[in-house]
Amino acid sequence: MDRKTILIWFRNDLRICDNEMLSLAHERANSIVPVFIYDPRLYVETTYGTKKTGVIRAKFINESVQDLQRSIRSLHGELIIEQGLPEEILPELAKHYQIDEVYHHREVAYEETHISSLVEEALWKLKLNLRHFIGHTLYHKEDLPFPIKDIPDEFNVFKKKTGRESSIRPCINTPNELNFLAGIAESIIPSLEDLGFNEKEIELASNSYILGGETEAKKQLDLLIKGNVKEVSESGLSPWLALGCLSVHTFYHALANHSNYPKNIFNRFMDELWWHDYYRFMFKKHGNKFFKSQGFSEVKPLFVDNTEQFGNWKSGRTENIHVNHIMETLNNTGYINQRMRIEAASFLVNDLGINWLMGAAYFEERMIDYSPATNYGSWAHIAGVGSSYKHNLRNIS
Repeated sequence: MDRKTILIWFRNDLRICDNEMLSLAHERANSIVPVFIYDPRLYVETTYGTKKTGVIRAKFINESVQDLQRSIRSLHGELIIEQGLPEEILPELAKHYQIDEVYHHREVAYEETHISSLVEEALWKLKLNLRHFIGHTLYHKEDLPFPIKDIPDEFNVFKKKTGRESSIRPCINTPNELNFLAGIAESIIPSLEDLGFNEKEIELASNSYILGGETEAKKQLDLLIKGNVKEVSESGLSPWLALGCLSVHTFYHALANHSNYPKNIFNRFMDELWWHDYYRFMFKKHGNKFFKSQGFSEVKPLFVDNTEQFGNWKSGRTENIHVNHIMETLNNTGYINQRMRIEAASFLVNDLGINWLMGAAYFEERMIDYSPATNYGSWAHIAGVGSSYKHNLRNIS
């Protein structure tokens, strides 16, 4: 068997359980070097005056990294934590620790895949391979009944054909022990101040009650499975699924193995996973269409340029008291449910006539469960320019 030293680059997969990278590295490597990098490009300001990562999501990320760090330490390892550009840091770590191969999970949005390409190019100069894993979707792309380029754009067709002709893989077994490289110095997680947030922002983040990390994800899943699911409209697990603290397979198999679930409740939670998969596959198929205001429409929508109204919407000071409450909840906690998202987004686009990309950028900053595919994919549907025509909330073509 080929025995090597493998570096695992954690990104949006902050968990030990059901992690194919860890399982395979355990089989193939003498030593595993785990790494997480705070990329400054993910904390800059956008063209819409919003931040790519807001303070509450930054807090959630820090908590999740800290929980991963604790888990690795319990297995007698040490998570290397760095700040900087992955394409510069990873080659240096590879040389220092005499790495034979680097593992990471593949993303689908342009900025994330571009960073992967930069890392791949830098590692290739050292004659090292960056191995890509697919661990964010319920259905593996190799198991779909069609190639990516032929995935049906209509959500219902995608769901029906995939559900009928594909199967869901089991969870990856988690090794009882992991052979992490010994002797790695302890790393310190950067503070919110280190990440560029001011005292007022940090105080705001302290109000958020949602805790990041795999440990909390398992707790929330257990509460959902054992609780009175008839009283909830959705699972509420999206923050941990988005950051990979909980895998979609773990969620699915927990649902499927719970025999007491009413079918309608099971289907309700499954729809969350269906949409999660659909948007990621649409991003792989269509790419940057989701970042253009016209989206999939034949007609470019018209928007008003009103900075004051956009500011009022963000801060919850509109004439709509329901929308104000939703935005206040989002700003204070970093989370609102799907019904609230639709109401707030629809008001911005349809009542105020403001470009949906501005709203999507603000949700990107504020939502602790942000992922590019789900966020921009769902906003496009609300604006009437989404990929599944029947699910557009208005028809502008």
